[in-house]
Amino acid sequence: MHTRRTNIYQTLAIVIFVGVLLYFARSVLAPLAISSILAMLFVSPSNNLEKKSIPRWATALFAVAILLLAATGLFFLFSWQLQSFSDNLDAIKDNVMNVLSGIQQWVESSFGLDRAQQKAIAQEEMKAGQQTVGLTTTFASGFLSIAVDTVLVIVYTYLLLFYRARIKNFILKLTKDSSRMETQDIISSSTKVAAKYVSGLAKMIVVLWVLYGIGFSSIGVENALFFAILCGLLELIPFVGNLTGTGVTILGVIAQGGKTEMILLVIGIYAVVQFAQTYILEPLIVGNEVNINPLFTIIGLVVAEAIWGISGMVLAIPVIGICKIICDRVDLLKPYGYLIGTEKKRKVAFKKRKSD
Repeated sequence: MHTRRTNIYQTLAIVIFVGVLLYFARSVLAPLAISSILAMLFVSPSNNLEKKSIPRWATALFAVAILLLAATGLFFLFSWQLQSFSDNLDAIKDNVMNVLSGIQQWVESSFGLDRAQQKAIAQEEMKAGQQTVGLTTTFASGFLSIAVDTVLVIVYTYLLLFYRARIKNFILKLTKDSSRMETQDIISSSTKVAAKYVSGLAKMIVVLWVLYGIGFSSIGVENALFFAILCGLLELIPFVGNLTGTGVTILGVIAQGGKTEMILLVIGIYAVVQFAQTYILEPLIVGNEVNINPLFTIIGLVVAEAIWGISGMVLAIPVIGICKIICDRVDLLKPYGYLIGTEKKRKVAFKKRKSD
């Protein structure tokens, strides 16, 4: 009994220590974690190319080139749509002013605050915000941080692919001889699951672009492709992303002067696409390799956001999936793997009954 209690305390102490370490070292560890997931995506293609006598430095460079090409294409696609969006900026401003005017009238009739009082309150809030936070400085530092992290991710991805054999051998050397086969299986399975999840997610985002683009265009949403791309990209953040994308689209429709019918149609398109994503796209494209039950998916997302912000939410699902693989293959951790997992759907074969 005493030994079991000691083990529980040790486990809690380790969890707390790891949580604190992840929180305070997030600026260092977050780019490395993202690079690790991206590197896993290219392990299998790199192995295939190296079997054809292509040097490892070339395969790693090829993988980084593909990432840069995808990021550049996405950047120009989004910039093109932003330019199209900005062309209608004057009309959007007029619609926003009309909406704000309606809100001011409602506030005046409901709370007795005339427009002059509302303007004074808004100006005081803006001054308070400017005094506490330097908006320009914050934006500049945030942009610089993103640029530095992007460079680090590219460099880390190349180096992880180049030194992947050494890293794997290092992990194997840390384990006992009797457990090396099991450890090797864990490494291989983790790599395959992460690669399958990331590649499947990328394919699903492209399909969502098409579905949202067709849906928004069919009901007459202006800059439909812009909102379709935004909704698809936000799918990188599970649960929260699709709601955020739809909310932004609804705000855009309101700003463009869209009526209630169009807003309801946007919500209807969201519901149809989400149904198709949940019951068709995810099983068909992503698969059930990362079979985490919804309870621990949400808990993982909340904890990851608290520790690493948006980067944590993006990484949460593949990292939890890797943790489950480890738990399922280590006897001491199998109960935890069972707790966070879910039952895989089994295919039932229906046999024709023979007539008596």
